[in-house]
Amino acid sequence: MSHRSITQLFDLTGKTAVVTGGSMGIGYGIVKRLAEAGATVIIADVDEAEGNRKVAELAKLQRQTFFVKTDVSSEADVVALIRATLGRTARLDIFVSNAGIYPQTPVLEMDVALWDKIQAVNLRGMFLCNREAARSMVAVGSGVIINIASVDSVHPSMVGLAAYDASKHGVWGFTKNLALEVAKQGVRVNAIAPGGITTEGVERTMGAANLRENIKTFEERIPLGRFGEPDDIATVALFLASDASAYMTGELVVVDGGVLLS
Repeated sequence: MSHRSITQLFDLTGKTAVVTGGSMGIGYGIVKRLAEAGATVIIADVDEAEGNRKVAELAKLQRQTFFVKTDVSSEADVVALIRATLGRTARLDIFVSNAGIYPQTPVLEMDVALWDKIQAVNLRGMFLCNREAARSMVAVGSGVIINIASVDSVHPSMVGLAAYDASKHGVWGFTKNLALEVAKQGVRVNAIAPGGITTEGVERTMGAANLRENIKTFEERIPLGRFGEPDDIATVALFLASDASAYMTGELVVVDGGVLLS
């Protein structure tokens, strides 16, 4: 491989990326970084109003982004998302499967409906997105898929997240196997395992009134002494999306401030 400058390695000009759950939190952080690197980015989300607001916000920065309303648990929606992407840009180079939910309920109090809902979004949705993205990429012999897993993929964080943990273990297992399946067709598949990241979803889960107190409690377990921010994950996603990681596939990149060391 010929030597390329840092700028060339991270230049995504002319490429198209899709980010599910891209209107807020980690997803939106990734959208911003990929767009900054020159990619045309499709924001796929169930929240149409927020998605369109973010597209307008990024347009002011001369970023090329579009919104496609998508429920990742719906096969029809995911197929339509890929079709809409290819219809607009005629290519799909990068797919980030980020959409996920994490209701907290102990197993002994959990009903089947909640279990099924979490698996439908976090695991079925990731499968559908990966399958459709990979089909498109294999057809042209290149592409990058990035799945957002969790530190809970390898170690439980707290009681109440058993269904979430099961889904994220599945994300990690699926990532490795799909990477093996499509490597010879020129498609790389990797995952990122975030630790505690401050997002709108975390605020809703913890409760706005107690957010600072709860974050302080969690920060005591983090060797680097702070919660992460969406951009901490977004910069790693940019690395995995770029040619700087061209010799990586089937890997889990843990971004947790060192919490798994404790």
